[in-house]
Amino acid sequence: MNKGELIDKVASDLSFTKVEAKKVVECVFENISDCMAKGEAVRLVGFGTFGIRKREARMARNPRTGEKISIKAMNVPFFKAGKELKEKVK
Repeated sequence: MNKGELIDKVASDLSFTKVEAKKVVECVFENISDCMAKGEAVRLVGFGTFGIRKREARMARNPRTGEKISIKAMNVPFFKAGKELKEKVK
């Protein structure tokens, strides 16, 4: 399922227009990403947790040239599925 299909499904399930459903879906995504940008986790009980992990700086190798390169420390997003979601997809 892609974003457009999700919008269609939300519109169908809630008897919304596609425009209204698009606003709802984009609002949810925007709020999750805003919280993560602030370094906060978003915990949706039964579904899972969206969060940020710090990845340390490290040395790597360019596979094309074999040259060593330095990779900066960075924050990376993660998702950890909740117990109910894990049970549902078994």
